[in-house]
Amino acid sequence: MYRNPIIVFEGIEGSGKTTLINYVCKYLKKKGIKFIKFREPGGTKNSEKIRKIILENKSNLNLKSDLLLYLASRSENIEKIIKPNYRKKIILIDRFVDSTIAYQHYGMGIKKNLILNINSFLLGKIKPDIVFLNLVNKKNLIKRLKKRKNKNKYDRFSFNFYNKVQKGFLKLSKNKKFYYNINSDNDLNYNKKVVISKIEKFIYV
Repeated sequence: MYRNPIIVFEGIEGSGKTTLINYVCKYLKKKGIKFIKFREPGGTKNSEKIRKIILENKSNLNLKSDLLLYLASRSENIEKIIKPNYRKKIILIDRFVDSTIAYQHYGMGIKKNLILNINSFLLGKIKPDIVFLNLVNKKNLIKRLKKRKNKNKYDRFSFNFYNKVQKGFLKLSKNKKFYYNINSDNDLNYNKKVVISKIEKFIYV
């Protein structure tokens, strides 16, 4: 028997979160454990359409429109992915609520309470059970972003912006028992073992 948690991978660009979530998917498939994975922005068909609008390089959306599109995408995911699978399958999410707070509040200056109130309205009692916060230093961040062939709008900010966002994530993770900080500057295989060990302790009963 095992529990079916919501597991979220957070972090700025180049922090390795997508690499780790894909590894977890392979692990769960091998074990025959049911799960569903999606990314934000993105997820449902409608949410993927919204993702294209948000991340388009020529997009000139104002900050409020940008935020509301993120939340519209999340609303679709909650109703069409999370609620139908809640506690029936493990739900893996590549970025979620705390990304919105880190980017739109700490990075862009939108009022935190506004973001929290709308998320509370959308989520109700649903919340993540485990959050892996992937951290990256300046050298590796710049190196990894340079390697990206298809860059979107969020891959083109200054290091100062990413630094503010990462510090915001750290504030959000402080004193939260379900938050695990993963240093992506460490060996990847080591980080894979750390993530799997945390998940195994949670899902098996």
